[in-house]
Parts: sequence; structure tokens; C-alpha cells
Amino acid sequence: MKIDEERKKAEIDLLEDSYYIVKNGRVIKINAINYGEDKIIWKNGQVLDLIRSERIRI
Repeated sequence: MKIDEERKKAEIDLLEDSYYIVKNGRVIKINAINYGEDKIIWKNGQVLDLIRSERIRI
């Protein structure tokens, strides 16, 4: 990911499995996990928390 701080723009790689949260002008990259789920908790239109649960296959 390339970030241009002056212009407040970011360039991302579309071949990479991940997602991004933009909060208060900052970009937070969340990498993929093998198995599991992510839940995003919102408050007043902003991301408050990320809850990540991972499943392990046995």
C-alpha cells in the first residue's frame, strides 16, 4: 500500500486479500486469516472495535 500524506490518498494492491478501515484520516490494514470471522462494531458512523474470532480445523 502506498500512502500520499499530502494529498490524503492511498493506493492498494488489488491482488492482496485484506481489507482496510479508514478512521480519522488513517488507513488501517486488516490481513486475512485462514478460517474465522471478523465483526466490525460501529458507533456514531465510525468504527469503534474489530472483533476477530479464529477457527482452527483439526
